[in-house]
Amino acid sequence: MSGLVVRQDDCALDFLSLGALVHRLDPGTTPFRRARAFDIHVSGGEYNVAANLADCFGLTTGVATAMVNNGIGELVQGRVREMGVKPFYKHFEHDGVRGPNIATVYSDRGQGVRAPVVFYNRANEAGAMLKPGDFNWQEIMNGGVRWFHSGGIFAALSETTSEVVIEGMKAAKAQGAINSFDLNYRAKLWDTIGGLEKGQEMIGRIVENVDALIGNEEDLQKGLGIKGPDVVGKKSKLDTDTFFDMIEEAVTKFPNIKMVATTLREVHSTNRHDWAAVLWYDGQRYVSPTCQLDVLDRIGGGDGFASGLIYGLLNGRAPEEALKLGWAHGALLTTFAGDVSIAKLPEVEALKEGGSARVQR
Repeated sequence: MSGLVVRQDDCALDFLSLGALVHRLDPGTTPFRRARAFDIHVSGGEYNVAANLADCFGLTTGVATAMVNNGIGELVQGRVREMGVKPFYKHFEHDGVRGPNIATVYSDRGQGVRAPVVFYNRANEAGAMLKPGDFNWQEIMNGGVRWFHSGGIFAALSETTSEVVIEGMKAAKAQGAINSFDLNYRAKLWDTIGGLEKGQEMIGRIVENVDALIGNEEDLQKGLGIKGPDVVGKKSKLDTDTFFDMIEEAVTKFPNIKMVATTLREVHSTNRHDWAAVLWYDGQRYVSPTCQLDVLDRIGGGDGFASGLIYGLLNGRAPEEALKLGWAHGALLTTFAGDVSIAKLPEVEALKEGGSARVQR
């Protein structure tokens, strides 16, 4: 077995993601039933990684996604430009009444003993209407791409979105790119198009094309059908032994996988978490330090981890160092409101090396 082979030649794109963009309405710590105002965040698991890699880590990134031609679409396009991500849009015309739409996420952050609450409106979502043939991958990848990324939420949006993921991954592989996939298994989404059996069938077909996998124990169990313990009853969610054993089984089932990683989070309250991460790379096991987080907004932390990890691997860092970059960047992201990073690389490097929160003068 050999590790990931990263292209070292000049490419037009260091990183390309495929997924659906959403806009998130955030009233802060106020429950929606009492909200009078909210911030608007532009998000999407796959896009978040591209945005973080561009804005924090300075890579050249792109996103292939659906776009609606209305005011919300214009807002979203503006935010994508702000983050420095090159867009490749499949445009949809809004009928003025029912859609197609850019999905809306509603979330209040919770506080202390009160948990965060998240719910969605994905009715007539443009991203779910994407189908094979909507993107000219040869044109998008002209000039080369080093890393291609998608995820399980986008794959579960409709009967066709998984096929778009497979199509994109095959095109990327022909370019010599690394393919990564964040399992992100969401039962409610898969239930709308066939349930667990359909989900495992489609995810299995996707993972056959994957080099690097992101996912926790539940994702491996439900998304890939890997046997494991009841994660709810575990003594500690920071325990790594069972997770690594499950990874070994997943790699036996899918020998094309060279890397599996995830974050580990023990939640003491909405704002106080223990935070760690693990990496299985080419048969070797790596575990990050554990730190205690004072969380402002937890949404996007996992994507922040993936961003730092991918940057490290693209940048030629050793696996253990790449893991720590992901761990540090994910931790920093939870200190900002919103789904994408406002951190800068020197801050990430400093936390990776054990830096403190002393005032920087």
